[in-house]
Amino acid sequence: MPASRLLAPLSGLVLAIALLSGTRGLDAVARGPLGPGFWPRLALIGLALGCVAKLVEEWRRAGATEPVSRPPLARAKLAAGVGALVLYVWLAPLLGFAIASALFIAGFMALCGARSAGALAAAAGLGTVSLLYLFVKLVYLPLPKGDGPFETLTLALYRALRLF
Repeated sequence: MPASRLLAPLSGLVLAIALLSGTRGLDAVARGPLGPGFWPRLALIGLALGCVAKLVEEWRRAGATEPVSRPPLARAKLAAGVGALVLYVWLAPLLGFAIASALFIAGFMALCGARSAGALAAAAGLGTVSLLYLFVKLVYLPLPKGDGPFETLTLALYRALRLF
């Protein structure tokens, strides 16, 4: 196994561990349910776990006897995915976070090959509701509610979910 394939995940792991100790002082700045150090800590732990997973993948690949072949990159799908992300960011203030997120989740899943209408609807609904509870109820993040009738619809959804 070439050492160059291990350099990036090892560097990321070392960086995450080094920066993790620096987040301790953030909690002294302010008090709250999660504290200001929670999200940086969570991101650094995620980085460390991702780097460990990549190291394990490279270690397993070194034990394989035949090379792994990857399918060719579908540039049209990649461009459509990037376009969907840009459209999501552009539409969220207009439609509101809930509606834009539900449309994005369903559209991105369809782009990735999901065809079952039930699965698309369930993932979009459950994913959106989960994100709403996480950001509105747990983190107290003010999300875009949309303009005009979309704001009314978003507020009705928030009341139905007892978010406020």
